[in-house]
Amino acid sequence: MKLISWNVNGIRAAVKKGFLDWLDEEQPNIVCIQETKAHKEQLTNEILKDHGYHTYWHSGEKKGYSSVATFCKDEPLYVQEGLGIEKYDREGRVLLTEHDDFLLYNIYFPNGQKDDIRLQYKLDFYDELLPIINDQVESGNNVIVTGDWNTAHHPIDLARPKENIKTSGFMPIERERLDTYVAHGWRDTFREFHEEGDRYSWWSYRTGARDRNIGWRIDYFFVNEGMLDLCIDADIHDEILGSDHCPVSLFLDF
Repeated sequence: MKLISWNVNGIRAAVKKGFLDWLDEEQPNIVCIQETKAHKEQLTNEILKDHGYHTYWHSGEKKGYSSVATFCKDEPLYVQEGLGIEKYDREGRVLLTEHDDFLLYNIYFPNGQKDDIRLQYKLDFYDELLPIINDQVESGNNVIVTGDWNTAHHPIDLARPKENIKTSGFMPIERERLDTYVAHGWRDTFREFHEEGDRYSWWSYRTGARDRNIGWRIDYFFVNEGMLDLCIDADIHDEILGSDHCPVSLFLDF
């Protein structure tokens, strides 16, 4: 089973850049999309259903902002929009889909760069998500948490760690949140299969950063530790253009 996650930085813009052609060629079982920046009523049938996937959308109250979508070849057993926490759900950040063998959280984690208020909002999101997914695992579920986590965990995960130590996305207080997830048994699947550096999933549009590979790895598939044996491979597909992020993938033994 092939799962892909991609912050497309606007689904309508991505479609104009070939997203649906990529989808038709790649044929993943599930695609988790972040930052769709769209409400369903703004989208055509070409995007909503004319491609062989069941699509599910959680859009923020503010148009053109945030929002996530999950495309599934097989219809999920259950779909939930949001975490049930209003201050996050109004921004359209989470879709939960239940499948035969796992629960899948598609998440666009908050960005903390605007100011201290948004940084605290981001930290609170990490703190309030963790017990929710821990409870799911304790109830006997396998759980995958994917999306744009908006934090590079270790120095190997960005091109210029020393210069960005005070930048939101690599601040110690944010990285400590990911340390806490790991301490609770959550595993970064890419690092289970790849130890090398210079592998990134986001590049600034400024100063030709992508051409020079001055990037950050902030898009992840995390799984509970008990699910690792079902993970065959994970990768980053930096050859795929169309966004300031590139797709990341997880292959499962199903």
